Amino acid sequence: MAGVGRPRVSVSCVFVCHDGAGRILLARRSAGARDEPGTWDCGAGALEFGETFETAVAREVHEEYGVRPLGVEQIGVRNVLRGDPVDSHWVAVVFAVRVEPDEVRICEPHKFDALMWCAPDALPAPLHSQCGETLALWRAAG
Repeated sequence: MAGVGRPRVSVSCVFVCHDGAGRILLARRSAGARDEPGTWDCGAGALEFGETFETAVAREVHEEYGVRPLGVEQIGVRNVLRGDPVDSHWVAVVFAVRVEPDEVRICEPHKFDALMWCAPDALPAPLHSQCGETLALWRAAG
């Protein structure tokens, strides 16, 4: 049977939350994060079997930040290959998601330990290795 025991490609819904007035939300990855703790990143989550992209984004935004999206717009797709040799392969479908900034909170402290609203030209450091390309899609869509 083809593909048995081989690594798989996963689909991730990546989102740049914004306030509709030019600010974006970044989260600092905590010590318990899957990778790159201490870096600032946009939100993301795996697409589950049977979900639409929009349903996955709404679920993940609520799980991570405790809010419901006010608007969701697909802004791009990225093929993410990590490692040398490649040991992680994701297809990232990227979204701009407008949220109410006063309602955002950390709902997964095992993944994030701080949130920051910032202007796209005044980002905190260090950024997660995948964040720059995601924000480039957000800027291009704006």
